Amino acid sequence: MNSKQLFPVGHVMGYAFSLILTAVALSVLMFDLSPKTGVVILLVTAFMQAGVQLVMFMHAGESEDKKTIYTNVWYALFVAIVTFLGTLLTMIWGYQ
Repeated sequence: MNSKQLFPVGHVMGYAFSLILTAVALSVLMFDLSPKTGVVILLVTAFMQAGVQLVMFMHAGESEDKKTIYTNVWYALFVAIVTFLGTLLTMIWGYQ
């Protein structure tokens, strides 16, 4: 963001986008959707919301070490996915 800019347009747009994503997620409750459709909508909006929060409000791309920040985020996401799939493998799918 430019230091001479008086009105934070990016932050307002990020806030508006967050409200829209929240409304879309709330629509899962309001409309009679199937559970699979609801989960897909919630997952997509959750990841999009996390991206908006990371970039717009935590200023992840504005510092000199943005490559390190994004690398850490991707690594954490990888560890979370591997942990989730490993849990499914051992607890639900009956790995022996």
